[in-house]
Amino acid sequence: MKKLTLILFPLFLFINFDLPDFDIKKDFSTNQTKRFTVIYKSVDDLLITADVYHSQNMDAPWIILFHQAGYSRGEYREIAPKLNAMGFNCLAVDQRSGVAVNNVVNETHKEAVGKKMATKYPDAFPDLEASLLYAKTVLKSKKIIVWGSSYSASLVFILASKHKTDVAAIVAFSPGEYFTYEGKKIADFAADIDCPVFITSSASEHKDWKKIYEGLNSETKIGFLPSSKGFHGSKALWEEKTGNEEYWNAISNFLENQL
Repeated sequence: MKKLTLILFPLFLFINFDLPDFDIKKDFSTNQTKRFTVIYKSVDDLLITADVYHSQNMDAPWIILFHQAGYSRGEYREIAPKLNAMGFNCLAVDQRSGVAVNNVVNETHKEAVGKKMATKYPDAFPDLEASLLYAKTVLKSKKIIVWGSSYSASLVFILASKHKTDVAAIVAFSPGEYFTYEGKKIADFAADIDCPVFITSSASEHKDWKKIYEGLNSETKIGFLPSSKGFHGSKALWEEKTGNEEYWNAISNFLENQL
């Protein structure tokens, strides 16, 4: 029997779930959105840290947000509340390949370094699989969209290829053939995908994902390029980035069909 403990304080809500492999959960709120930090295990027992941003409807679709190289779940501190406002719940994940951004340290990377575990781009794939499992089994998500940035935008194609029945749609900011996995290119995995897909990047990066896009079997696939120079990865959506509104319009049009 799973145990749920609630401890109420004036400004904070702490939630503790006694669950196998998903054994630590800390919760707090802000005025803009409900956000709590969770810690769960990858398949190799590495502890993964992630932030849950939930809307008013916990039964709404969930977007799992994966960060770019050298970053952390902090890449989505500004983005996730806007996705909440659009009607989505979000899980922003620290993968083991990354460091920090927006004053948010990548705790999963720290844990991996402490255990002397490999932290190259492909090494983070188990963290994506564990996050998908967490969304399904603990967050009880009925519809899951996976969202990657830079190297993780490539990894989400592998994830969706291996877990077709669990991934409802893909959002990929600046994917590319940054590495091979199991001897295959990212385009090889993409060719096995038929769910809706949205891909974007800076204007100059189109060549990096053109073949990935062309190989998709999806009936719904959108490739968006900004009219300006644009930016690499999900940070293109940050308010400080010139042209962020154009990216937001494009991704919003895609996501409204996923509700």
